[in-house]
Amino acid sequence: MVPAARESLLDAAFTALARRPWPAVRMVDVAAAAGVSRQTLYNEFGSKEGLARALVRREADGYLAGVERALTGDGPGTHRERLTATAEWTVSAARENALVRAMLTGCWSERLPSPPLTAVPSASVVPAQRRADGPLPSPGDFVALVRDRAVAALNGAPSPDTLDLARSCELAVRLALSCVTAPPGEGGVAELVRTVLPRRSTS
Repeated sequence: MVPAARESLLDAAFTALARRPWPAVRMVDVAAAAGVSRQTLYNEFGSKEGLARALVRREADGYLAGVERALTGDGPGTHRERLTATAEWTVSAARENALVRAMLTGCWSERLPSPPLTAVPSASVVPAQRRADGPLPSPGDFVALVRDRAVAALNGAPSPDTLDLARSCELAVRLALSCVTAPPGEGGVAELVRTVLPRRSTS
């Protein structure tokens, strides 16, 4: 199957999930919405559980791609500005996407698919599905992934300040996650991040 068709099926599954709980989402309806046969859907994902893993993996990748955009930005920016943008993206992504919120917090409602985070046996010949059948990130994994990407983006080469930068990056991520579960007041997560990050993070 061409990647575009796989994306269409994942889009259809995501749309269906927004309208009804995952247990009520039917494979035949997902296939019809994407304009393919049900057999094609099964050939691509193997099962409804395979579709769930692929959907969760895609949304995780989408969140991390947004992190990369926030860290690189348009033009020059201080470390604190980049980390503030990353925190803002984390909060907005979790607010707008129930799957991202569940992945970041570990709180999966009955409405959502909740595939095991451990890898599952995969007999798929589809590379993208084999990847989806691998381990899925836990909330702690996301903290480490975002922290490490931030350090790499903000500090091109290791230096004596790398450890301090890593602490600042992790602090920004964990502060954003706290705002996902307990929304902040006036000023939002941006004001909190700017307040708590040490001044040397502005370099």
